[in-house]
Amino acid sequence: MQSNNQNNKLIYALDFDGVICDSAIETAITGWKAAQNIWQDMPTSLPSNHLINDFRRVRPLLETGYEAIIIIRLLYLKVRPESLLQNYPQQIQTCIESNKLKVPQLKQLFGDIRDHWISQAPQQWLEMNPLFGGIKEQLAILANSTWYIITTKQKRFVKQILQANKINIADHCIYAMEAKMSKQETLIQLSKQHPKQNIIFIEDRLPTLINIQNNQQLKKIKIKLKLANWGYNTENDRKKAQQHHIEIISQNQLISSLKS
Repeated sequence: MQSNNQNNKLIYALDFDGVICDSAIETAITGWKAAQNIWQDMPTSLPSNHLINDFRRVRPLLETGYEAIIIIRLLYLKVRPESLLQNYPQQIQTCIESNKLKVPQLKQLFGDIRDHWISQAPQQWLEMNPLFGGIKEQLAILANSTWYIITTKQKRFVKQILQANKINIADHCIYAMEAKMSKQETLIQLSKQHPKQNIIFIEDRLPTLINIQNNQQLKKIKIKLKLANWGYNTENDRKKAQQHHIEIISQNQLISSLKS
């Protein structure tokens, strides 16, 4: 009975990529397929898994899917992951401008390539989007509670992955790209929907958490921010999180908090 009372006091909101879904491989391959449509010198298949491993190292800085196209292109051109990590925004922007690309078109291309892959080989696509080990069992604990997903991913992709893993969540509890709301705006809205409950937001991107922490409206709201250490962040991110008094949470700690 104590568990139910506790769950009634807490609202969990989770990011999707990097917290629930380990989408790095699929994102890299989709970026590769999309890059072939822009640059004719891109081979039809990945030259080696080494490129995906390099992509995974840069993945903590990726905020929106289309950036994978540029990351893969730069890695293919022998830009080292260390270099991208040091000067990510400028190198991404320089590549976009020098190739006369437009972000809306890149977003459209990335989504179209993903759609085509899903339509042609749905099972293969799902296999490239595994859930992090143990997360399915952890979400099962939330099944009888109100919880949310807050993501920049398109909702249809989120729903396909969840359904394939038999994870049930109400459609209105998924705040995705189509909502056209920042994560800060979404959390403000959720706080209005649940004024008497504390919200725990679990995210793997430190810049996102710092922006939320600095939001003046959210400072007045009881929201606990937690950085998922199993997601797409670096050791340096975790050190900075401690400096900003943002709690770092492991999967074991998540299990304990859900069961308490």
